[in-house]
Amino acid sequence: MALIKLLLASIRRVANFPLVQLAITVVVILWLQAADSSSVFGELFTALDWLVDFTVRRCAAIFEVRSFTKSWLTTGFMIAYVYLAGLVILFFAKVVIRAAVELVARTNAFGLTNAIARERGIAAYQAWLPLERIRPAHIPQEKWEERFAWPANNKPPYPPFTQRAVRGVVTFLAVLLIFAGLLQAFTPVPALTWLYKTAEVLVMSVSHYWVPIRN
Repeated sequence: MALIKLLLASIRRVANFPLVQLAITVVVILWLQAADSSSVFGELFTALDWLVDFTVRRCAAIFEVRSFTKSWLTTGFMIAYVYLAGLVILFFAKVVIRAAVELVARTNAFGLTNAIARERGIAAYQAWLPLERIRPAHIPQEKWEERFAWPANNKPPYPPFTQRAVRGVVTFLAVLLIFAGLLQAFTPVPALTWLYKTAEVLVMSVSHYWVPIRN
């Protein structure tokens, strides 16, 4: 387990480098483009090409897009969509691998329960140490743990995912509006106008596709 973990850590360190991720994304785009148009990968590139073209046309409805800007937007959106798809695939792969490891540990398949539990126990202890170092001497460790780490009702000591997601979205929108307002007030960039036009285009697009569905 330690050897496998060491090898995976080295691969993860290289894969997390931004230039490596960009190179992999460009290689995937070129590979999809070179595929036969009638194959699955060729159809994926056709769908990607349509999505990028649709996004560029939506941008043209917000601000003026000329040849130079269009080429950069096409390249940027194509890289961004492929990169986002890769992140989604990696997320689901991690979920499947985590579920498989937990199933193996729970059923003691291949006798790996002790090894997996030992690795996770070490990780849990290392995560606990920073909290334990600030525990006042007059508070028992059990009470300290129950209050901040593992409550007695087995509920996590943080808000639900929905609440955290809504809070993150609201915070992101607030920061975006403030940043756009500062750009529009102190620079020639009409950022707030662009945001307003973007929201208007999104609302019109949603209403355009929603009305036929309701009918």
